[in-house]
Amino acid sequence: MRPVRTAARSMLAAIFVVQGWAAFTNPGRLAGKARGVTDKLEPTIKALHPSLPTDAETLVRVNAAAQVAGGVLLATGHVTRPAALLLAGSLVPTTLAGHAFWEIDDPQQRQLQRILFLKNIGLMGGLLLAALDREGRPDLRWRAGHAAKTLKRARRHLRDSSPIPLHHR
Repeated sequence: MRPVRTAARSMLAAIFVVQGWAAFTNPGRLAGKARGVTDKLEPTIKALHPSLPTDAETLVRVNAAAQVAGGVLLATGHVTRPAALLLAGSLVPTTLAGHAFWEIDDPQQRQLQRILFLKNIGLMGGLLLAALDREGRPDLRWRAGHAAKTLKRARRHLRDSSPIPLHHR
């Protein structure tokens, strides 16, 4: 299953690396659409720290850098779960700024933006699945439960096979 996971992660990551790099090298082409979201985020960003940038071009570039980095990490199999979550998070402003189909009057443009919006939602679903993928390894909860059962069985085995009852030792 490993080659399938590797290929699937690479396919999922490709759009983020390619489009993220394009946005990073030319943020101006996306800044106009991004302003609707970045202007709403400005008070929150300023509340986090007053010296953080709030201009649309810089925020587009930061989001793009997150997409490139997350895409490379996901594709190469390094810290894949955090990388997938980073990419899913980066899709939220990208989708809201770039594909607000509900604000468009032209039926053809509205339909196109709805399709692109749903594509991003689908990508987000794939990223969430990638973030949950444990590559067949059990999670901590299962391992703890399994260890407890094993200890309980071992204790029962010792008790049943011991010539002297355990409570008399």
